[in-house]
Order: sequence, then C-alpha cells, then structure tokens
Amino acid sequence: MRPQRVLVTGGSGFIGTNLVEYLLNTGVQVLNFDIKPPANATQRAHWRPVDICEAGSLNEALQEAAPEAVVHLAARTDLNGASVADYPANTTGVQNLINAAATAGVRRVLFASSRLVCRIGYQPSSPTDYLPTTPYGESKVLGEQLVRQAGATGFDWAIVRPTSIWGPWFHVPYRNFFDAVRRGRYLHPRGLRVRKSFGFVGNTVHQVAGLLQAPHEALHRQLFYLADYEPIEVLDWGRRVQAAFGAPPLRELPLPALRVLAGAGDALAWAGWKSVPLTSFRLDNLLTEMLHDTSNLQALCPSLPHGLGEGVAQTVNWMRNTPVHPVRQAPAQLA
Repeated sequence: MRPQRVLVTGGSGFIGTNLVEYLLNTGVQVLNFDIKPPANATQRAHWRPVDICEAGSLNEALQEAAPEAVVHLAARTDLNGASVADYPANTTGVQNLINAAATAGVRRVLFASSRLVCRIGYQPSSPTDYLPTTPYGESKVLGEQLVRQAGATGFDWAIVRPTSIWGPWFHVPYRNFFDAVRRGRYLHPRGLRVRKSFGFVGNTVHQVAGLLQAPHEALHRQLFYLADYEPIEVLDWGRRVQAAFGAPPLRELPLPALRVLAGAGDALAWAGWKSVPLTSFRLDNLLTEMLHDTSNLQALCPSLPHGLGEGVAQTVNWMRNTPVHPVRQAPAQLA
C-alpha cells in the first residue's frame, strides 16, 4: 500500500510541517487539517482550517477530502494544563477522528501519541502499561485507549509515540537548547554521559512515510516508538551544535550547582511563573537515561536518510535563515 492521498491533521505544527513537505516531495497529494495556518507559508494551498474537536465539520471535511490514509498529529502538546479536561483535542478530538475516518472509508490511520504516557526512564512491560506524570501524559493515555477500544473501524491503525524529536521548524525545548548552545549559555552537568532515544525530524517523517505503506499484518494494532535507531549522547550532540554554529565551547557545571538553580526554578514555578528555565523536573529528565525499543519499526524501515551530523547541519542552517523569536534560555532544558 502506497497511499496517493494523505490527510495530515495538525500539519501546521513541527512534525506536521516536515511531514507535509516530505510527502509532497514524493508526489503524494496532501491535505492539512489544522486550526492554525501552516508554519511554512509555501504549504498554505494544502491547508484547511478544521477543528478536530468539532465533530460535524471534521466529518464533512474528511468526507470531502476522501484520503486513503490519515496521519493524526493534531493535539495540544504543552505541559501547562491543570487537568486532563484542558486537553480536549487529545481525547474528544481522537474519538471524533476515529468516527470520521470510519465513515469516510479511510484505509489506514496512524495515531500520534507521546512517550510521556510513561515517566521518563520507565520501561513499560507492554503497550498498555502506562505511568504518566502530567495531565498531558494522562490525556495521551486516554487517547490511546480510545483507539484500542474502537473495535471494528474498517481501517488499519497503529499508534506511534514520538520520543524527543528535533530539527527545522522545532520549538521548545529543543530550539531553546540549540539557542543556548549558540550563545554559549548551555551548562552541562560535569561528567554526565547519558544516552537518549532522540530523533531528527527528517528521519521521523521518513519512518512515518514507511509506516503508511507497511503491510497490514506488520502494522495493524501495533505500537511504534519514533526515534533514531542509534541513541545520542547529549554532550556529544551539544558539541556538534556548538561546532556547527562556531559558538563558544560548552561549559560544564557541577551537579550540585545545577540542583541549586533547579530549586530556585521550582520556587518560581510555585509562585506562578509558567516559563521557568530550569526546574527539578527538567533537570531530573536530563539526568535520566531514556532508551526506547525501535526494533519493530527498524524491521519495516531499516535505514534512515540522515546521520546526526547531517541533522545538526540542516537544523543550524535553518536557524540561520529563520527569524529569531525571543525564547527563554535554560542551563538544561532537555526532557
């Protein structure tokens, strides 16, 4: 199966922008349903302002578009919500998409979830073993459960969990990381060498495209983590970014000093500041090794088009040619 008409919900976001471009470059007809206009203005002709939380308009628009396959990326992804009720796109929106896709006769749907359905560092024992620590993660758990409970929908489906994806068109926290390295402000815990299952977005969209044409028996009802197959080591990654920018050398700070800064950040967060540069939560995430099993994805998509160095080079080049937007810098932003 190689679909010729693909709908990307949330195609104006980070991964969606890259996926729309990738599919268009392979000759696929692409439509983007999103409440926001495309981040890349050249994709505007492929955009339709559709809200996945409005079942009637979603159903009508999907019937009209008649895609063979859907990549469902639309979601609220920040961690600022106070409860699951603040994330209707991740629950109600998923149910609406399931219903609309079944009615429209879609052949395949890839549902994007998140690695944050489990605490960072936790190794789930099964695809339905969850351990979320935020309302956002809880909302993604509910979204996965809705997909699994849908029963006979008439279409193939799989759930994909993007890990930590970075590259052109990205936002916080990884744009902050690149900006901090660029300005010589990134502080790495001295002596820390931790591996992370991160993914360059050029490889991520290549993997998604591979899943769109994977055999039914290898894809249906499966879970795939989206990440580069070789984990990165954060200090090495940072040094590559520093070299590509020609930035000052990375500085390393003793861990106790970073914990003091994180404690100050906790106090600011408790006081109501919503954009705290460094908290204990973020520092602990940086200190925790994060590895995910991608063997089932690698079996379907055995090679990736971009190495780490190439990914860094592409990202730095994009940043050099993209207007800089003010962002808060952080000693350790990686989640």
